[in-house]
This record gives sequence, structure tokens and C-alpha cells, in this order.
Amino acid sequence: MAEAPRFGHCPIMTEGIMMTPLSPGIAPRPIPSPENDALLARLRVGEDAAFEELVKAYTARLLAVSRRILGSQEEARDVVQETFLAAFQSLDRFRGEANLGTWLSRIAVNQCLMKLRSRKRKPEQSIDDLLPTFLPDGHQVRESALWEVSIDTQVERNEVFGIVRKAIDRLPESYRTVLLLRDIEEHSTEEVAAMLGITSNAVKVRLHRARQALRTLLEPHFRPNLA
Repeated sequence: MAEAPRFGHCPIMTEGIMMTPLSPGIAPRPIPSPENDALLARLRVGEDAAFEELVKAYTARLLAVSRRILGSQEEARDVVQETFLAAFQSLDRFRGEANLGTWLSRIAVNQCLMKLRSRKRKPEQSIDDLLPTFLPDGHQVRESALWEVSIDTQVERNEVFGIVRKAIDRLPESYRTVLLLRDIEEHSTEEVAAMLGITSNAVKVRLHRARQALRTLLEPHFRPNLA
């Protein structure tokens, strides 16, 4: 397993290591139960204040994940509006098996994927060239090295986050979306599978490959002694 590059107090994910969210503190975490259950009950009886509370609690989070997937603030705002509208219209069909936040995220992700499909003009590129290669004995052709990067100021932090964002954006949609939902939004494998309509095993495979590819893309920026 490759080791995580270390950026001061901001570890960036590589294979097998969780990534620190790129925008920490912007989006609130889902409302916990029993507060969540109480809010759902109020929503079911059509309480206006409950709908306002739902929108206030989840808008920032939905906007963040939509912006990360779409790369467009304007389109992300549209997705958030569409998400709440769809949620309100289908509230009677929501049985509460999932957390409200997970349910809303699932709707938002589906809306994002529809937008991506509508703009897609060519097949996804393969990421095989970004994955590690192995010798017959099972060892990597090129051993992974520990990255050490000092982050002492906010400017340096922003620079590192910008590099990571650009690298993530270079991943094909199917891999980028899984990595964002699993490592940035911190949804469980099962939740991501439900959002994307794929199996948990497919999520694990895509995540594994996305992490490996991301490390390859970041390596020129952070690997020491490349010369």
C-alpha cells in the first residue's frame, strides 16, 4: 500500500488513505437522529418551518458536492434547487431507510450525473496509464515514496488544495465521482453504491483505481528528488 503524502496538518489521500476534505468547515454534517427523525415527521405534515430548516441545514453541503462534481457554481446552484424540488415532490415515497442528508445527496448526485451525461461528447479516457505497473514477483516497477511538503501559511495551503483539485478534475467522471463521494464527502461505500446505482464492489474497484491514478497525477508536484 502506498504511503500518504504529508502536508503539515493536511494529509492528502493516496491509495488506502482517506483524504482531508478540500473545503473543510463549509458544509455542515447531516442532522443526527433523533433530530433528523423529528424533522422528517414535521416535513410529512407539511410544516413550512420544517422545509425552511431542511433547506438551511443542507444547502451548503449539496452545493459543495454538486460544484465538485460539475465544476460549475451556476450549474451547482441549479442542481440544489432541483434537488429540493424533487425531494419535496417525492417526500411521501421516502420511507426513512436512509439519513435525510444521504437521501438528498443521492438526488443531487443523480441530477449532477444527468447534467454530465447531457454535456458528454466523447467516451471516457482510460486511466490505465496512471495506474502502477508490477514486476512478475509482484513488486511495483517504481516504488512509492513518502512525500513531505511543508504547509506553513494559508497561501501554501490554498496552493496545495488547488493542485489537488486540478488533479481530481483530470480523472474520468466515473472515477472522479466515486472519489469525491467516498473520500471528500465521506459517504459510506454502501451509500455511494446506492447513489450511483452500482454495486458496492464496483465502488471499491473504482475508488481503488481513482486513488492510484490521483497519486500518479500528484507525484510530479510532491515527490522528492525526481531528478
